[in-house]
Amino acid sequence: MRSHLLLSHLEAQVRCPLCSLAGVSYDELHLHINTAHAEEGAHSQWKCTSTEPGQTGAGSGLRGSSDKATRGESVKATRSSGVEQEPIKTKHKRLSSPRKEKLLPCPLCSLVFSDCFILHEHVELHLQENNGTKGDHAQGYVCPLCSLTCSDSSSLQLHVELHLEAGTESTRSDLQLARRLQQEEDEKRKAEEAKREAEEFKKLQKQFGLDDRGGYRRQIERNMEKAVSRGHMVPAEFHRKRAEVMESLASGVDEGKTRTLGLIAALYEYYQREGCDTAHVWLSSETDHYSSSDGDQGWGCGYRNFQMLLSALHKMEVYKGSFTDGTVPSIPRVQVLLEEAWRQGVDPQGASHFNHKLQGSCAWIGATEIYSLFTSFGVRARIVDFHQPTGPGNTHPRLFEWIKKYFSTSACRGARLPPRVVQTTQPPIYVQHQGHSRSIVGVEQRKNGSLCLLIFDPGCPPGDMRKLLARDITGTSLRHLRKHPGSLKHSQYQIVTVEGVLSPEEKRARIVNSRSLRAERVP
Repeated sequence: MRSHLLLSHLEAQVRCPLCSLAGVSYDELHLHINTAHAEEGAHSQWKCTSTEPGQTGAGSGLRGSSDKATRGESVKATRSSGVEQEPIKTKHKRLSSPRKEKLLPCPLCSLVFSDCFILHEHVELHLQENNGTKGDHAQGYVCPLCSLTCSDSSSLQLHVELHLEAGTESTRSDLQLARRLQQEEDEKRKAEEAKREAEEFKKLQKQFGLDDRGGYRRQIERNMEKAVSRGHMVPAEFHRKRAEVMESLASGVDEGKTRTLGLIAALYEYYQREGCDTAHVWLSSETDHYSSSDGDQGWGCGYRNFQMLLSALHKMEVYKGSFTDGTVPSIPRVQVLLEEAWRQGVDPQGASHFNHKLQGSCAWIGATEIYSLFTSFGVRARIVDFHQPTGPGNTHPRLFEWIKKYFSTSACRGARLPPRVVQTTQPPIYVQHQGHSRSIVGVEQRKNGSLCLLIFDPGCPPGDMRKLLARDITGTSLRHLRKHPGSLKHSQYQIVTVEGVLSPEEKRARIVNSRSLRAERVP
């Protein structure tokens, strides 16, 4: 640094030793000193000590050089020659006013200087201070946390330990605060989750009829009360119908107001007469259709499909010994029968799901409950689970093929060429999917090989179903019965079929096996 300052700055310019003037020739500097600093005796001082650019006398702190005399003579010769480029007054004015210079920053601090000599001295002071600081630190021990100098290592250790103790207390306090905030956040989140789960549970209870809305009887009464309040029913009619409902519920037999008889026979006649575009039609045994009523609207589809299956079994000789009478029970009575099946030990997991109680509720039932009912009656039932689509676009061609085989196998026994339309002895099939269940009563096979299921839906009103009994029905009249593969696109379907009766030993074995009830899976 010293060599750089000396070579690049001190020897590279001529400057006045008494002011900040620099960057002029020797003649101009001489003239400036004689005119601007005459009263200070600068002329004689300059003649004795200043002979080289960048050097001043001893009073200024700069050193002389070996060619001082030669350069001094050159200055005298230049002045005595009288060669001047401009008038003396103009030179005097210009030299007596210092020129603006470039500012020089200190490389060790933020100060800025216009004089390179002063900058040089300033840097030397920095170096001296650094040397002195090093000496001071060598005589003491500096704290690494606050720069305090201690006289010995023991004092420094005690001092640092005080720092650490203070930091530990602060850290412990921060840690306790963080833990408390985290605990409060966890408790808040758990409370919100519990509230959300309770709300979702209430929604599920309401959706599946497990809340306290009441059951079949209470729903009918509410609907009739609304009809009276809206003027659709007079009070006398309300009391008459209410008495009929109470009598029907007491008997345990369905009143039959939503039942439609003779539908399978009507379909058989239609396909014999029409249906020229179908290659084969297989129909189930005679089955009555049961529609939902005011008492079970929105939740009674499983019960209604069970009634449809019972109506078919009652007409078949092989199943007559399985039931005490040939009547179809009402929905409240079906709930009682299912509770009795649970008490026999059938499907304990399903019983636990309903808390072993269905009476007085609007609870939905599904495939496992239908299986439990038939098992308790000593009827062999089978659950098949089509747990995933097997065709493009979430379709279930395997389901359609399975149902075709179910109906067509019994119809083709002993026949070389089965007729185009066949009414089989097979009971209908209970089919369950998310949110709804229906009964399959037949299948069509078109001439192009495609299949179409014939389905009884409990949601179809009795008036629409009774239209099928007319002799002048057309294919359009069957649109709410026909289901093509593209219209059955739920992710999962479960079916229940009835396949004969159980011996007492088989019934006991089925009850034991129902503790871990498993369905057959296709595929």
